[in-house]
Amino acid sequence: MTQLPDLTIGIEEEYLLVDRDSRDLATSPPDAFMRECEKQLPGRVANELMQCQVEVETSPCRTVGEARQELQFLRGTIAAIAGQFGLAPIAASTHPKADWADQEVTHKARYEGLASDLGVVAGRMLICGMHVHAGIKEPDLRIDLMNQMTYFLPHLLALSTSSPFWQGRDTGLMSYRLSVFDSLPRSGLPDRFDSYVDYRNCVDHLVKAGVIENGTKIWWDIRPSENFPTLESRVTDICTRLEDCLTIAALYQCLLHMLMRLKSRNQHWRIYPRTLVAENRWRAQRYGITDGLIDFGRGELVPASLLVDELIDLLAEDAEALHCTDEIARARDIVRLGTSAQMQRKIYQQSVEQAGEDQALRNVVDWLIAETVAGL
Repeated sequence: MTQLPDLTIGIEEEYLLVDRDSRDLATSPPDAFMRECEKQLPGRVANELMQCQVEVETSPCRTVGEARQELQFLRGTIAAIAGQFGLAPIAASTHPKADWADQEVTHKARYEGLASDLGVVAGRMLICGMHVHAGIKEPDLRIDLMNQMTYFLPHLLALSTSSPFWQGRDTGLMSYRLSVFDSLPRSGLPDRFDSYVDYRNCVDHLVKAGVIENGTKIWWDIRPSENFPTLESRVTDICTRLEDCLTIAALYQCLLHMLMRLKSRNQHWRIYPRTLVAENRWRAQRYGITDGLIDFGRGELVPASLLVDELIDLLAEDAEALHCTDEIARARDIVRLGTSAQMQRKIYQQSVEQAGEDQALRNVVDWLIAETVAGL
């Protein structure tokens, strides 16, 4: 294989904090909780928009195996500290029954500014995601890969879904998180750009007009990072199971590696109209892996199991080069076992008739608490 540029990855995960007794969100966790997190995880943990949220991040990792070790440590440390305060983290993009109106914004200038700028839209952001940064030094290459990678974002979303419930109701969607997030300005699928200069001109127009301060206020599903030489995937829900998270990170890294491999051979992934990709994005949001996505080459719906098999075959060479063959092969297990959203819905349906709605939702939270730290 042609020697390609290094392609490091870094993973950010956002967790919700729940009270172990009530299973409700910890609306206002003790200040001592965050102080202890920052003491044990300096530079690796931060508040999020709501006080009931906490974010962790790995360092740049060369392989998904390295990222596994870091995330095991990060999840385990957060869980241990939370336990000291009668709390527990859950890796889910929505809480099964919490009401966003009851939550409190974190007392930081950035978040208070967002609340002021966005009004109730910011207040509804009681959602968590997983972001994967891929280190790509050349700015124009970041843009070229973003244009091509957009095609695959629905595939990653479908495998990650963990937000079927909202305020105690089954939404009928596997990723209701995106329905909430899409109310933000400058969100959704990115535009297509001819170069990094073209992208910067777009951002700078908004900055010059005084609408945003910088590119961190661009909240697309995938974007060039404003602060690092990375291309950041932001489309996915947070995965409850750690191994699911690592599979999706491995797929993202391998897909980018595959696109760079094609580029080295003067080949290019076809860029489809935004409307077509948006249709697959909606299908992933609505159905996850249960009802297939459109194969634009065939012009027909294709089951997730077949799409995953094709992805694994397509990326075999890249997975070997990046030492993540087992991780991408595990995408088949996600299809077989179901995503977190499917499991949450299954647990709810199994217990609601006999236990009632409230207890059924508590059972879902109990599963999320256990699975977030399973296998650490």
